[in-house]
Amino acid sequence: MDMLTATAMAAGLGWASGVRLYAVLFFMGLLQYADIYVLPQNLQVLAHPTVMAVSGFLFLVEFFADKIPGLDTLWDAVHTFIRIPAGAVLAAAAVAGGDPALGIAAGLLGGVIAAGTHFTKAGGRALINTSPEPFSNWAASISEDTLALAGLWVAFQYPLLFLTLLALFILFALWLLPKLWRGMKRVFGALRQPQHPL
Repeated sequence: MDMLTATAMAAGLGWASGVRLYAVLFFMGLLQYADIYVLPQNLQVLAHPTVMAVSGFLFLVEFFADKIPGLDTLWDAVHTFIRIPAGAVLAAAAVAGGDPALGIAAGLLGGVIAAGTHFTKAGGRALINTSPEPFSNWAASISEDTLALAGLWVAFQYPLLFLTLLALFILFALWLLPKLWRGMKRVFGALRQPQHPL
């Protein structure tokens, strides 16, 4: 595997894991199981029936939990401790081969990108939840489902294009995250204010 492909694969797995970890695990396993795509050797375990059963079940749970305003924010909060390390592990496993240094570098890259993606997604969804109607939440969730799998496909098939798009995403996230942070502080500040009866 050349360095461009390895970098795109590690970055893609980290990025997609920060959005939809269980979908990534399940569909990668399905592609390997159906002989549609050959995964790197260390990731072929994702096609094991037990792994696919668990990742498929968790994918279904997340698919519905993510469509319910409020529950999606709780789900994201809990998954801060799951998506980020999982993105690091997947990235490391995808490219390590027999080179531990490459595995560590890929794991660091995947973990950092998973963290950035996760916090951008979670902050945006928390603000969307302040809207009283559920449709914007559903639209955001379905867009994330599609985007995670499409982004991973681009990373595997067109590494240079993915890395270019990822660089644009990182610039956008760096611009957006401070605004999301300020917005969330305002929301939580408003929730802490005592409500005075008229």
